[in-house]
Amino acid sequence: MGKKAIVAGATGLIGSQLMDILLSSDTYDEVLILVRKKLDITHPKLTQLVVDFDQIENHSLSITGDAVFSCLGTTRKKTPDRNTYYKIDHDYPLRLAKLAKANGVKQFHLVSSIGANPNSGTFYIKLKGETERDISALNFYSSFMYEPSMLTGREYETRFGEVFFEELFKILNHLLIGKWKKYRSVSGAAVAKAMYDQSLRDEPGKWIVQFEGGIAVKKIKS
Repeated sequence: MGKKAIVAGATGLIGSQLMDILLSSDTYDEVLILVRKKLDITHPKLTQLVVDFDQIENHSLSITGDAVFSCLGTTRKKTPDRNTYYKIDHDYPLRLAKLAKANGVKQFHLVSSIGANPNSGTFYIKLKGETERDISALNFYSSFMYEPSMLTGREYETRFGEVFFEELFKILNHLLIGKWKKYRSVSGAAVAKAMYDQSLRDEPGKWIVQFEGGIAVKKIKS
């Protein structure tokens, strides 16, 4: 019998590619995506659930299956207010995780960030660290925290700054060697593929997945 996956954030760089992988997979028979508005896509395996993430508990009975993938997130440009930013990047994934745990979902996969640290003085890094910490504390059978550095592969319009940094990292990547390799830029496709690959493994525990030159490197979370 095939598996059921739930994806939150299926319109983003990583989530959209992960959705495509899951839909083409022989392992997953059902893919449920949680969206704010319905996407213009149909597939025999795909179910779309339109949700207000501020009231995600209203859909608790739907948060069942084998693996939940949280690719939720925003940017400072889209969400300049820190309280709203925190809600999207911390509260929404955590509330989703709590529902999944209560419904017996075995795996939870979270897109985080390199350097995530709840004790950091930097807002973004502290936020990601607190999200990892709070979801890990739920003690899923398996939890995976993916910590990419600079993400590449976005489609840009006029976001010059992001284009600049993506090009800059193409140069810097060659200089980041040894213990610094985990800070190399990584494509959204590589992160999505790593999430899918890890979901196929029946490995209990709390895991951190980082990327060295696009290659996923997994270690146990302390």
